[in-house]
Amino acid sequence: MRFVAIMKCLHSFMAFPYTTVSVSFLIRKYSTKTELRQVPKRYLGQPSPFTHPHLLKAGEVTPGLTQEEYALRRYKLMSLIQREFNALGGGTDHAVLFFSNPTVYMTNDIPFPFHQHNDLLYMCGFMEPDSILLLQNKPGLTLPSHTATLYVQKRDATRELWDGPQSGTDGAVALTGVDEALPIEEFKLVLPRMHDEGVTVWLDTTGPAHTSLHSRFLKPLMESITQGKKSVRPTQHLVQKLRLIKSSAEIELMKKASHISSYAFIQTMHSSKAPVDEAFIYAKFEFECRSRGANILAYPPVVAGGNRANTLHYIKNNQIIKPGEMVLLDGGCEASCYVSDITRTWPVNGRFSAAQQELYEAVLEIQKSCLGLCFPGTSLDSIYHHMLSLMSKKLKDLKIVQKGSQILKDTRRYCPHHVGHYLGMDVHDTPDISRSIPLQSGMIITIEPGIYIHDDDIAAPEKFRGLGVRIEDDVVITEQSPIILSAQCPKEIYDIQQVCGM
Repeated sequence: MRFVAIMKCLHSFMAFPYTTVSVSFLIRKYSTKTELRQVPKRYLGQPSPFTHPHLLKAGEVTPGLTQEEYALRRYKLMSLIQREFNALGGGTDHAVLFFSNPTVYMTNDIPFPFHQHNDLLYMCGFMEPDSILLLQNKPGLTLPSHTATLYVQKRDATRELWDGPQSGTDGAVALTGVDEALPIEEFKLVLPRMHDEGVTVWLDTTGPAHTSLHSRFLKPLMESITQGKKSVRPTQHLVQKLRLIKSSAEIELMKKASHISSYAFIQTMHSSKAPVDEAFIYAKFEFECRSRGANILAYPPVVAGGNRANTLHYIKNNQIIKPGEMVLLDGGCEASCYVSDITRTWPVNGRFSAAQQELYEAVLEIQKSCLGLCFPGTSLDSIYHHMLSLMSKKLKDLKIVQKGSQILKDTRRYCPHHVGHYLGMDVHDTPDISRSIPLQSGMIITIEPGIYIHDDDIAAPEKFRGLGVRIEDDVVITEQSPIILSAQCPKEIYDIQQVCGM
């Protein structure tokens, strides 16, 4: 069974466009490893197959993702590092570091729920704070061969009494499958080696600072590197290349997140009877997501009634939506570390007015046309320009803008955002990847045109003033036809009115 799992991961891996792989090497490396270590029969700092068999199968680190998949991700990264460094003249000794997020406190000793840094999470699946992942090649091992070591908190009975179970070194190794786990205090023992002239340190220094780990380990490391006139090489662009293309297991997890959010939208639409508080819609949507298996919401949702829909990042969500007004809900959940991002606009009294329907149908037609361009070889930028062209025509047909030389400028005024973005573990995933690159099979994007007309826009026909419409779906790029992950979320006018009227 272990060999079959390896071959499934390899099949997904061979489609990866950024690096070549020795299949025989990987089969030899992973098929000769010892069988999966026995996960301790106690609670760890995160769900395990022993404590949460309803969430994880044997060998899974996080729901749906196995130790083999995480190991192959690390191999991919080291392959990219080898390729990049060889292009710059070569090198033999590398240390790649990933630091956890810090615990952030609401007040005094009351913490916010912890969320792991997504790059560390992507590389090993470990979810506890105050942890470091070190990937390094040792004497006799050349890239991409490497060892993976986690530095984690030692188990502390007093701390566990207050904060809950910790995995400790034994639990971290058994669950994640890394080569070794050591107490976080021992990380200082590897710092002198990284000071050596021949070691190249790879590290993402652009993320949020972890005050404790920064002062204890990162600051002295950076000072030593600077004094030695060496530079840290960034990992962010390499990890984003990896995260851009989703494996079949990742796509299944994103289907789950989108399905949960879609059904939450249906229930929220049904419950939003005017007049209704935006806060109620927020609470209803979150409840429906969480009750269906979501861990958290992927981001603070926009619940914008009436003219507030024209504020793109409106998240106050504290006004009353009146009869006859529409509400724009931009929301999504995170389930098993992957997110969804969906937007729907509907009338809270259950039926579109004539003007609302005109504007809504225009946006829906534009969105469907853009969805039809979601295939390998095109790009988000080219879809965006297609959206602008169609939108210009629609705005003229609706007499919202007049013919003339300012048409493109006016169109961008009524839709000031892009047509979409990459989606994955983050809502705006892999943000440093250009939207101009060709789409490839395995990418997941959003398509979200919108038209926003403020209530004080005297240039627009009065009937449209104060209306804002956005329609957003999550899309998997495939070689055949795009897969709309959020297809179960109603967006046709008839379907919306049926749901709202149930």
